[in-house]
Formats: sequence, C-alpha cells, structure tokens
Amino acid sequence: MTHPPKSSAAPPQAGPALPAVPPQPGPPAPASPPPAPTGRRTAFAEGAERLRAAATTEPGRLRIIGAVLALLVVAFGAVTAWQTSERAAAADDVLHRSQPLSSGAAGIYRSLADANTAASSGFLAGGQESAASRDRYEKDIRAAAGGLVTAAANAEPGSSSEATIARLNRLLPEYKGLIERARTYNRQGYPVGGAYLRYANEKMQQEMLPAAEDLYTKENQRLDADYADATPYPWAAIALGVLALAALGWAQHRTYQRTNRVLNHGLVAGTAATTVVLLWLVVGHAVARTELNGSYDHGIRSLKVLHDARIASLKARGNENLSLVARGAETVTVGGQTYDAYYYDFDKDMNVLGRGLTEAAGLADDQAGTKPVTAARGNMAVWKKRHATARGEDENGNYQQALDLVIGGKGATGACFDSVDSNLARAIDHEQTEFRQAAGSGLDAMTGLTLGAAVLAVLGAAGAVAGIGRRLSEYR
Repeated sequence: MTHPPKSSAAPPQAGPALPAVPPQPGPPAPASPPPAPTGRRTAFAEGAERLRAAATTEPGRLRIIGAVLALLVVAFGAVTAWQTSERAAAADDVLHRSQPLSSGAAGIYRSLADANTAASSGFLAGGQESAASRDRYEKDIRAAAGGLVTAAANAEPGSSSEATIARLNRLLPEYKGLIERARTYNRQGYPVGGAYLRYANEKMQQEMLPAAEDLYTKENQRLDADYADATPYPWAAIALGVLALAALGWAQHRTYQRTNRVLNHGLVAGTAATTVVLLWLVVGHAVARTELNGSYDHGIRSLKVLHDARIASLKARGNENLSLVARGAETVTVGGQTYDAYYYDFDKDMNVLGRGLTEAAGLADDQAGTKPVTAARGNMAVWKKRHATARGEDENGNYQQALDLVIGGKGATGACFDSVDSNLARAIDHEQTEFRQAAGSGLDAMTGLTLGAAVLAVLGAAGAVAGIGRRLSEYR
C-alpha cells in the first residue's frame, strides 16, 4: 500500500515561468585617489634619518660622540696654530722689520739735520774749514743716502712712504749742490755764499726735514700696528680649548657611569694632549705678551723720546750757527716784538730738548740708561750759559768774539753740543739693546707653539677616537 509523503511543503504549481529582471546599472564607483608622487630624497635627508636611527642605539651614540670629540680637538689645534702663527709673525716683524725701519727713519732725519749743522759750522770757519767738519758732512750725507736706499727697498709699492722717499732722493742732490756753491763763494770771500747757505738751510728745514719726519711717523705707525697684531690674547683658541676639555671630561664621566671603569686610556690621552696645548698657549702667550709690552714700555717709548731730543739738539745747533751766518738778516715778529729768527728757533729747540731729556730720565729704568741722560742734561745747561754769552757778544757787535764762543775750541758751545749728542747716542744704544732683549724673549716664548699645537691636537684627536673605539669593540 502506497502512502503519500508527509510534508508541509506545498506541491509545485504548474504554470508559465516569469521573465527574469535584467540587471540595472548602478551609480559609478568612486575613482581611487592617484598615488602620491614619490620624490627622491636628498643625501642630507637620508643621512639625517640614519643619524637619528643610529642615535637610538649605544654604538651609534658612541660613534657620534667620537666624531664630535675628534672635531673639537682638531678645531682647537687648527685655531691655535693659526692665531699663534699670526702673532709670532707680527712679533718677528717688530723685532726684525718695523723697529729697525723706524730707527732707520730716525737715522735719516738725524743724518740730514747733522749734515746741515756741519755745513753751517764749516761755513762759519770760512776758508779755514777743518777736514773733520768736511768729513762729518760727507759722512752724514752718505748715511742719509744709504738709509733712503734701505727704506725704499722695504716700502710697499704705491704707498705714501714710497712717494716720500722718492721726494727725498730728489731733494738731496739739490741740497748738496746749494751747499757746494755756498762753500765755493765763501772761500772766494763773496757774501753771496751766505745767501746760498741760507737757501740750502730753507730747503732742508722746510722741505727735507718735514719729509723725513713724515717718513719717521709712518714707520712708527707701522711699528705700532705690528705690536697691536702681536699682543692680543688668542681668545678663540682659548675658548675652543676649554670647550674641548669640557667635552672630553663629559665623555669620560659618561663612560664611567655606564661601565664603572674609572679610566679610559684613549680619552685620558686625548685630555692630556689637549691640556698641554691649552696650558702652552696660555702661558706661552702670557710670557710673550709681557715681554713685548716691556720692550715697548722700556724700549720703544724711550727710543722715541731720545730720538726726538737728539733731533732737537741738532736743530738747535744749526740755528745757533745760522744766526751768525745771517747776522740779523732774518727776523720774526711774535707778540708785537721782533726777534732774530734763528735765535728764536734756537730757544724753542732747546725747550724741546729739555723736556725730552726730562721725560727720558723718567723712562730710564736702570743706571746704564739714566747716566747718559743725566750727563746730557748737564751738558745742555752749560750750553745754554755759553750760548747766552755768545749771543750777548753778537748783539753788542762783537762778531768775532761771538764766533769764537760758538765754533772755537775748548769753552765753545760746539763742545757742549758734541757732548749732548754723544751722550744721547749712548742712551739710544742702551735702549736699543734693551728692546732687542725683551722683544727677542717675547718671540722666543712663542717658538714651536704653532707646530706643537698642531701635532698635539692630532694626537689628542687620535686618542679620543681610540678611546671611543675601545668602547665600541665591546658591542661586537
């Protein structure tokens, strides 16, 4: 017997099949954003990223610390070598170039003034001019010409000093020609010889000596500039040295905190080398500065005063002679009063000489320097007394007596002038020796510092790198 299946499902319905609904178009899918442009990074950016990544690890930090330490120590050595070499070169110029040229310029001035004085003394002697007077004049002219040759060889091309030297070289033969004419007419007894001598003196006083003084001033300015370059402290090098030592100390402290090791041989060696350079720099330059300042205070200042005093004595002697040559033909009016021009200038020159000798005595720092200055002051006092007597004779019309008191033998003013000049020469020689000793000691204090700083800085940097490398080897 067949039973129907038990199911709740409805039996299939017979009928026509319904048509399928075709797929309907939907909204367009949103477009995906274009890919971002991938620009090529610079080497600096890549290096910075690697550095940041390396700084997160201890080996990377150690490498950075080692590089910074080496850079600081090398920079310290380089700046030290640079600044000390500049100062050593300036100190060498002070000793071997600018000061000798300054003294040479003063020598040119002195030689010209002394030649003028010798020429006037020979003229007053008339046809009886002594060989010593003539030789003195010729020697001074040769000395002045030789000094101009030296100055020209050391003058910078196109400088004002070069123009001044060229002018003096042109005026010197003109002056000599006028002096020879004056001598020729004087030997023949023609009064026109005195006019030629006065004209030569005017050329000397108004053109040649001012030019020589200008050259002397410029050489002194060069000397002062060299001192200014040689004596300043090398602050940049000192600051870098202190910074390098601080960085080395911090690196050793950091190493101690992480390893509990008191010493790192490489860092200790780098610290020792840097300390030696810094101490050498500070102490060496302090000694050099002290000696150079001493050479200026006890040498250059005294030399300037003594040179000026010697020049004043030469000018005074020349005016004393010319007052007798002119015989009152040259006058000057001051404050409503008329004076003999040469006597008036003589008084001014003697006042300058007196002030210079007083200042030189105050600057002298030992007996060897004081003694000749004191003697020159005594000679000047006697000179002024004898000159007053000679001037009185001249103003009273006693020309021959006045002449004997000026260019005569013992008891004449000429002997006083010679004593003043010789004592000033001794004082100048003494101060020149003191200058050389002090300036030489200052230069010696910087000897080897430039090369030593460079070598020790390289060794210090190598020690710092080796010390950091020792720590890095523990991570391998």
